[in-house]
Amino acid sequence: MSAPSKREVIFTFNGESFRGIAGQSIAAALMAEGVRELRKTRFEKEPRLIFCGIGICFDCVVVVNGVANQRACLVEITDGAKIESQK
Repeated sequence: MSAPSKREVIFTFNGESFRGIAGQSIAAALMAEGVRELRKTRFEKEPRLIFCGIGICFDCVVVVNGVANQRACLVEITDGAKIESQK
């Protein structure tokens, strides 16, 4: 039995191009590429990445293709996706 193929996808985060593997969450793909900040908190401007990793906490919310409040730990990365930090 052969291993499943790992199809590469290319996406952008805050205008910068990154590579991921189809099926990865946005958070996993960005962390694998060395990104350690998805957004900043509203008042104190503290950096946030992922906290719970299962969609409960909302620390990892991003804008995906113009749609706000997407949890990066739950949404799968897609080829050509435009991801932005949520303000």
